[in-house]
Amino acid sequence: MRTLPDKITQLTLPSGAVVEVDGNGYLTNPEQWTPEFTQYVAEQENIELTPLHYEVINFIRESEADHGVMPDVRFALKLLADRDNLNKAGSKAAMYALFPYGYVGQACKMAGMRQPRAWSTG
Repeated sequence: MRTLPDKITQLTLPSGAVVEVDGNGYLTNPEQWTPEFTQYVAEQENIELTPLHYEVINFIRESEADHGVMPDVRFALKLLADRDNLNKAGSKAAMYALFPYGYVGQACKMAGMRQPRAWSTG
């Protein structure tokens, strides 16, 4: 859990749009999200986005819009498992193939979610 206050900075995207991010590059206001932000983060993370990346990112955004909270990783793993008929280990491997530094560290950041204050895997 983070205990230090966020350092908010303004990030200028290639189009000239300006968004506010915290010290770890997460949007401070998910309403500022655009596909351009996703592309920018992906480039910074050396990820070449595919339609499957966008499927996970859109799932995160739609779930947050429907339920008011960022979905737990288990729901995104279920999305991948159902989509490709994978078992639990297969869906985890698929997630890490898409987002090598993890669901929260990359997928949720690209989806424009705020950085979680604390994260439970249970």
